[in-house]
Parts: sequence; structure tokens; C-alpha cells
Amino acid sequence: MESKRLTHFIIGALVLGIFSGAVVHEWGTDSGFSAQYAENISLLTDVFLRMIKMIIAPLVFATLAVGIATMGDSKTIGRVGIKTFGWFLTMSFASLLLGLLMVTLLEPGIGVNLPVPEVTASSGITQSGTGLKNFLNHVFPASIMDAMAKNEILQIVVFAVFFGLAGAHLGPRAEDFFRNLDMLSHVMLRITTMVMKFAPVAVFAAVSAVIAKNGLGILGTYAKFMLAFYASILTLWLVIILAGSLVLGKSVLKLVAMLRQPLVLAFTTASSEAAYPKTLEQVEHFGAPNKIASFVLPVGYSFNLDGSMMYCTFATLFIAQVYGIEMSLGQQFLMLLMLMVTSKGIAGVPRASLVVIAATLAHFNIPEAGVLLILGVDHFLDMARSATNVLGNGIATAVVAKWEGVLAKSDAYSEQTHTEAPSH
Repeated sequence: MESKRLTHFIIGALVLGIFSGAVVHEWGTDSGFSAQYAENISLLTDVFLRMIKMIIAPLVFATLAVGIATMGDSKTIGRVGIKTFGWFLTMSFASLLLGLLMVTLLEPGIGVNLPVPEVTASSGITQSGTGLKNFLNHVFPASIMDAMAKNEILQIVVFAVFFGLAGAHLGPRAEDFFRNLDMLSHVMLRITTMVMKFAPVAVFAAVSAVIAKNGLGILGTYAKFMLAFYASILTLWLVIILAGSLVLGKSVLKLVAMLRQPLVLAFTTASSEAAYPKTLEQVEHFGAPNKIASFVLPVGYSFNLDGSMMYCTFATLFIAQVYGIEMSLGQQFLMLLMLMVTSKGIAGVPRASLVVIAATLAHFNIPEAGVLLILGVDHFLDMARSATNVLGNGIATAVVAKWEGVLAKSDAYSEQTHTEAPSH
């Protein structure tokens, strides 16, 4: 009941934020008040996201290290890893391909009549994070303290896997330590419950700031592009749910319903990371053991961003359409393969996809300035792709647990969580 009430508050805050932002933009643009308002009120969103991020590093490390230590031998870990990455790669390809097909079918960039930026204009987006060297540096930590300080989830995952494997080899001598480390994850989840009470305020501030700065008119200008993308995202949701149903059956719908709150949170804040703690809670409530959920979810946040990957192909071809640049089937397939590699490891935070898009445009001689075309409405598109990332990772976790034969019945699990903390 409390979860439903919070969800309703978040949705109400979204509506109120749109209304207040429109009023501020209408009456405060000429005086400069709207820009000042947007800058100041967005601080509330920043505070909320920072409080969420302070939870993620210790939560990911504690849950994953304990999960690895209790999972069993290295063969078990390898088997789970192969199944996890097999699902991730399949859904990644499906997301990229669906984005390519939908933008080709709907043609949102044809006749859109947007002001095209100068070819020599710069998007202001750095592409330094897309090379192989930078990717490897993003994967392997030089210091776990530095990785935690910067919330580099993938680096924390790598260290936690080694830490868990080493603990497993120590056997009974490490049991007390990992029991205490397990308690750390429960403390972090309790902090999450406290922080989540601030979510409606953060949602109101985020949406109000964007509307106050740009006005509702920007939504009309980009209506064709946004409607086409949202139609594509809804199609991707159907694909993800249908793929999950092949393994989970009809219970996949129950899982989607249980993920309602993290989905709404990711949508309204335009951040997958903001929903991570609640997503972990809900997939465990569904019946996925912590040792599976704590492995699949954090890895998925770097390797299974379905919504972000669809956006990469969709936005790249949209910009090409606006410029009137024809791309052959061979070029489109090459772009798809390129994005399969470059999209891995991008952070689940706002604007991360734009870095990958900018690099892709340059590779195919499409003016980088095209990114400027979508910057104005990227926040509203990021809302949809962030929620999709959460859905994809939630279903992936349940699928891997089912394949491992350890997916418990959610009803029995829910009853247990009312009386005691979930065992690991």
C-alpha cells in the first residue's frame, strides 16, 4: 500500500511539474526568471540523485561479493555468467535492430522542418570514452576506492567478483565476515526506503526545470520525432516481455507489475541508477535469489541497456534523415555492429547515449552538429529509455534465475520478507 501511494505521489509530482514549469516559462522568460528558476530548482533533483548514488557502490559491492562467495565453485559462476551474457547479447542485438527498423519505417526525420545546425558546429560532447583503451580502463579498476568514489559500477562488479571468489576459497574462516557484509546490503536497502520519500520532490523539480527552460512548445516542434520514438519503445517493451514470457510464462506480467515503482522512478528522473536499489528489492521479492540478482543486475547496468541501445540507432538514422543523407544497408548493418561494441559499458545516467551517438555520426561522415537537433528534447526521450533499461534488466534477472532452477515462488517469498530478512 505504501509503495502504491509513493508511486501515485511521483506521478502527481510529474503532472504538477509540467504545469508549474509551463507557467514559469510563460511569465518569466523575458525577465530571465525562468532560467534562474530552472537552475535553482534542479538542485533538488541533484540532491536526490546524489543520495541514491551514495547507496549504489556499497550496495553493489556487498550484494555481489556475498552472492559470489555463496554461489558455489567457479564452474557455477561461469555457467551463470554465460547464460547472463547470452541473454544480454541477444536482447542488445534485438534492441539495436528494432530501432533501425522502426526509424526506417516511420521516417521521423523526413520533412520534419527543424533548423539544421551548421556542419562545422560542435555538439560540445566529448567522445573520449568510446575507444578500446578507454573502454578497458572503464572495466578494470586501478583502485577500488576510486571506483566507489566515482560510482563506476562495472569496475565495482569486477572487484566484487574477485573478492567473492577469494572469500569462497577461504571457506568457513570467511563466513562471519560475509555474514556482516550481508548485513551491509540490508542497511543500504533501509537507507533506500528513507531516501525514496524524497522522490516526488525530485521528480517535480526535474520536470519543472526542463519545461521552465524550454517551454511546452518544444514538445510540439519535435512531436513527430518523439511520438515515433515512444511508439518504438512500446514495441521494444512488447519484445522484451514476450521474450521473457518464453522462459517465465505468464508470471512475467506479475514481474512487470512488481517493477512498477522502479519503472516510474526511472522514467520520471530519467536515470536508471536512481531505480537500482528498488529494482533489486523487487526482483528478489519476485523470487530471484540474491546471489543471482546481485550478479545479473549490476552487470546489466553496463551491458544490457536496451532502451539506450535502441535510441542509439534510432537517433543516428533520424539525424541522417534530417540532413538528407542516405545510408546503404551495408552501412546500416556496420553501424549496428559498431554500436553493439561501443554501447557496452555506457553509464545508466542521463545523456550517456549522446556520447555514443556523437562518435557514430563522425564515423559515418554525418555532421556531429546533428546531435544539437535532439538535445532540446533528450530529457524526455531519456525518461523512456531509462525505464526500458530497468524493465530489461529486471526481466533478465528473473530469466537467469529460472534457467538456473532457483526462481522461488514470489508469494512464498513475500510472506517470508514480512517476518525476516531474505536469506542468501
